[in-house]
Order: sequence, then structure tokens, then C-alpha cells
Amino acid sequence: MKLTITIDKKTYEVEIEASEPEAPSVPRGYAMEPSPVRVPAPSPPVPPKPVESTPADELKLCRSPVSGIVVRVAAQVGQSLQAEDVLLVLEAMKMETSITSPVACKVAAIKVAVGDSVQSGQAVVEFE
Repeated sequence: MKLTITIDKKTYEVEIEASEPEAPSVPRGYAMEPSPVRVPAPSPPVPPKPVESTPADELKLCRSPVSGIVVRVAAQVGQSLQAEDVLLVLEAMKMETSITSPVACKVAAIKVAVGDSVQSGQAVVEFE
């Protein structure tokens, strides 16, 4: 097949031959047979690790609604809070999300620090 190609205002005439891929040559007297393929046995499933090491009363926990990075911790251990007071601020997808207290309570423990990565549903604050 002949083609005409223009590059930088110069015209070239080229000839192209299409070739078929060559089949592997087999010496006479030998037969090619597919060899068996060994597939490793599947490994047993590994159970997922629990996020919390000890079960806690769900009413005394504040869980993160989104995955993100802790950019500010506003509450302190022992602090009394009113409903809707800011506990901490997360950055998720370039947006800041304030995590607020669901009810009036006292902070027993803060389970995260600034710079920590948190997953959705992870306990971030524990109440008394």
C-alpha cells in the first residue's frame, strides 16, 4: 500500500506492507500441547479489625459523620458543653466540617488530635 505524507511542507511517498504475526516454528516430530496452569489455593478470609478495642455505650460517644483530617479541637477534657457546642473541626474534600455536641454533656475523653486522619463512624469524643 502506498501513502503520501506531508511533514513540514515536504511531501513523502511511502510504501507500507502489512505482515501477519509469525506462528512459532515447531521442529518436526514434536507436538505443542498446552501446559497445565497451577492456580494457588485461596487464602482464608481475614476478619476486619474492630475500630474500637472496647465496646462503649453509644449514647456516650460522638462519632465522625465524614472521613477527614482534624484541623482544630475546640473542646477539652472535663469541659461542660451545651447542645450544638463545637467539639472539633474536620477538613474533608477541602471543606471544613464542625462536629458539634448532640446534647448538653461533659467531655470525658477526646480520642483524636490535630492532624489525625479519621474515618466516617469513628469515635472522636467520649462523654461522661
